[in-house]
Amino acid sequence: MNITKKRLLHIVFTLALVVLGVLGMFALTSSKSQIKKQKQAVPVPMVRTIKVKTGPQNVHISGEGTVRPLQKIDLVPQVSGKVMYVSPALVNGGSFRKGETLLRIDPVDYRLAVTLAKAKVKNAESLLQLAEEEAAASSQEWHLYHAEGSEQDSKPPPLVAKEPQLAAAKARLEADRADLSIAMLNLERTELKAPFEGRVGQENVDAGQYVPVGKSLAGIYSTEVAEIVVPMEDEKTFWFHIPGFTPDKGPGFLATVLARIAGRERTWPAKIVRTEGKLDERTRMINVVVRVEKPYAKKPPLAVGLFVTVDIKGRTLPKAAIIPRSALHQDDTVWVVDKDDRIHFRKVDVALLQGDEAIVRDGLEDGERLVITPLRAVTDGMAVRTGI
Repeated sequence: MNITKKRLLHIVFTLALVVLGVLGMFALTSSKSQIKKQKQAVPVPMVRTIKVKTGPQNVHISGEGTVRPLQKIDLVPQVSGKVMYVSPALVNGGSFRKGETLLRIDPVDYRLAVTLAKAKVKNAESLLQLAEEEAAASSQEWHLYHAEGSEQDSKPPPLVAKEPQLAAAKARLEADRADLSIAMLNLERTELKAPFEGRVGQENVDAGQYVPVGKSLAGIYSTEVAEIVVPMEDEKTFWFHIPGFTPDKGPGFLATVLARIAGRERTWPAKIVRTEGKLDERTRMINVVVRVEKPYAKKPPLAVGLFVTVDIKGRTLPKAAIIPRSALHQDDTVWVVDKDDRIHFRKVDVALLQGDEAIVRDGLEDGERLVITPLRAVTDGMAVRTGI
């Protein structure tokens, strides 16, 4: 076989292989089943909902402040002298009753001053009595010599009646009596008594110490009443009555003071009494004053300096709903789920936001379901699955 025939056979064989491959490919493709297009199902999101409950709702306003005493004074002597007695209650943190003697200054000098003043008064009384007798005798003598005189001569002249001497004696007696009152007052001031029931904030005096007039010996404060100053935004003061500030009449609204002390949560009843004299120029807040009666009546007490929370019971809304703040969206909108489990956007009237809750005044009906689950993409009318 020559070279030309060999090449021809190779070409024929190659072409046969190509034809067989093409025929095999067609056979495979014709036997393969047709792939059908399928529409992908969109997943329905699962959301949590709550049921709306409407009815009369009290608006509660919360604030914070520090407990301070209603009365706080320095114990200052009005007379000088050596301290003879210091009450056991006159220590930092000590408690005392109204009228209790807290400190006594040596009274000897002041008792002697009272004795001398009394003696001067007795002497002045004697001099006045003598002057009155002399004036009466002089007047009688004058009448004896002028018994038949005219009517204008019926009264003796002032010098004859010794009127200047009588006036001087009376003035001297009044002055000596005033000196006696001062001496007795100074003697009384040697005892420093508590003007109210209270406690000692700080003291710096001991028995045997000489104290001058006007020196502060201790700082004391009343425990009969405590006050808390609560800064409030102007809008919040609409919801409760503040005597002397809001247009309502009558006493201020009630409140509750809450604090954690001695490892436990404690509460005390309180009431709104007034606002401070001016607004805070830096924060533009209104300082509302809350008063607590008998803060030291139970133990542990509502101690001065304690940082507390004040819950004010405000006005009542006749038909309102309290919802989680997370259910409220931009522009005061909520997501309501209908009976077909579809979301609908609804704008509501929010009366107040307080903490994690919102009080809705209008826009919701009793029993409606609100979505509280945050969703990235949500549309009005979107279907959802509800669950707990």
